[in-house]
Amino acid sequence: MSDGTISDALTSAVRTVLRPLVRLMLARGVTLPLAIELLKRVYVQVAIDESGPGAPATDSRVSLLTGVHRKDVKRLRALPDAYAELPRAVSLGAQLVGVWTTHPHWMDADGQPRPLPRLASSGGDRSFDALVASVSKDIRARPVLDEWLRLGVVRLNERDEVVLNTAAFIPQAGFDEKLSYLSLNVGDHAMAAIENTLGRADPWFERSVHYRGLTPEAIDRLRAQAAELGMHSLQALNTEAQRTEETTGDGALNSRFTFGIYFYAEQTPDSKED
Repeated sequence: MSDGTISDALTSAVRTVLRPLVRLMLARGVTLPLAIELLKRVYVQVAIDESGPGAPATDSRVSLLTGVHRKDVKRLRALPDAYAELPRAVSLGAQLVGVWTTHPHWMDADGQPRPLPRLASSGGDRSFDALVASVSKDIRARPVLDEWLRLGVVRLNERDEVVLNTAAFIPQAGFDEKLSYLSLNVGDHAMAAIENTLGRADPWFERSVHYRGLTPEAIDRLRAQAAELGMHSLQALNTEAQRTEETTGDGALNSRFTFGIYFYAEQTPDSKED
């Protein structure tokens, strides 16, 4: 606002959004001084990124916009980019699971990812070795399998076949991998919602369903239905994206997208009688 005041609605929204992040930081020992240092860094990075051609991002201007001291601005802007990319191993894993769960060659008659013989000597072009080779010629299948077994993404059955434990790449262990997906999914969802809130001319699709006063049993049924419907949507869009990628010519490959579906539920405070 032009007079420097901040609305109650904005402060309430910021507190609500920050609450789960603070919960994560407290669970992992991130104290307030470190959180403030991280917040300063993001403030400086965003101010630099949002500076237009007519307003160069000098240290003084960034300090004025953010309230971060000019000496801190100079120090922070010399650090590497504050925004982390997905680790290569996670990106490879997402590609592998995407192919395994959407390409007919790797699916059974029911449309489910088929168990794959571990070695090419047993399964040929429908082995786990062949799956990894279909996505990357530079990565050997054995290290991928060992890591996925460690994370709980796959298991080996009695026939020495690799069986996918989940329909999507959601590591059951490996906190760094989970954090990578947290930053991607929550970051992109928040960016879409905030751009819409700030008045984007062509709003991003961003919708949800809200209901209160339901029983825990109803929540369980709805959660299962949401997972089924959501997975169908994700698989359909993933198939179309792969088809588009395969038919893309030599145009500029400089755009990305994220499409996400989520479900969350909690018990609401009991209503008090008058």
